[in-house]
Amino acid sequence: MDVAVTGSSGFLGTALVRALRAGGNRVRRIVRHRPRADDEVGWDPQAGTIDASGLAGVDAVVHLAGESIGGRRWSEEQKRRIRQSRTLGTALVAETVASLDPRPQVLLSASGMNYYGDRGDQEVTEDWPPGDDFLAQVCVAWEAAAQPAADAGVRTAFLRTGLVLDAAGGALAKLLPLFKLGLGGRLGSGRQWWSWIALEDHIGAMVHLLTADVSGPVNLTAPEAVTNAEFSRTLGRVLHRPAIVPVPRLGPRLLVGTELADTLLFTSLLVRPEVLISSGYAFRHSTLEPALQAVLMKS
Repeated sequence: MDVAVTGSSGFLGTALVRALRAGGNRVRRIVRHRPRADDEVGWDPQAGTIDASGLAGVDAVVHLAGESIGGRRWSEEQKRRIRQSRTLGTALVAETVASLDPRPQVLLSASGMNYYGDRGDQEVTEDWPPGDDFLAQVCVAWEAAAQPAADAGVRTAFLRTGLVLDAAGGALAKLLPLFKLGLGGRLGSGRQWWSWIALEDHIGAMVHLLTADVSGPVNLTAPEAVTNAEFSRTLGRVLHRPAIVPVPRLGPRLLVGTELADTLLFTSLLVRPEVLISSGYAFRHSTLEPALQAVLMKS
């Protein structure tokens, strides 16, 4: 396949590009800087411009670009940047995809499991309604921005991503230093559900969805979610370190702000990947401990 990817230099995009090329696919990287290589296509989401000619004949587009959610405290300005980086960029990609002739067969557009808000102990699948907090509403607007592609007949899937596990990036990379020192432990009560997915499965699922007959929301999480307390115990066990130092809710709130800490660390989401399983995707890592062992073995 000939696949165009935004966010190709990011945590997920880098791994996806590598996997696609290893599978014999051609990749065109949609980049914000002036193109410096034959495989680069320029775009500027703020200016609303993209080099559509560089996408001529592409079979699929994977849109992963967006402002980091947890990169800095959530001021009103930062929240505006988070929302606009997703809605403006996605609308530009979707409108460009819709305008191409011939059009790509599929658009995979990033979203997040925070679409559902805080659900406590309720198991949620793709047919659940959205939550009402900031990130939930961002996800709603993010997915809506891709509608021009769907309206043009392009198969469009929304990747509602969970906690992606890899030693080199994401939340796990931030947790590892403390846990390796034996200073890790549950966050708050530890009863909040964490729905995770190994990076290998996240990439595998995206590659699968390029050809699977799936559209609409797709939960990219492993089948077996765990509570934060169980996640902490398991990570400590895999590292052969104690994981008994609880982190009061006040600590992360002081460090990154109440709204950001509560949303990213203390929101409870028990998410089931119903659509992904039904589409025939075979997980490499369905349970947490083998997944962590595999991830850390590569680091």
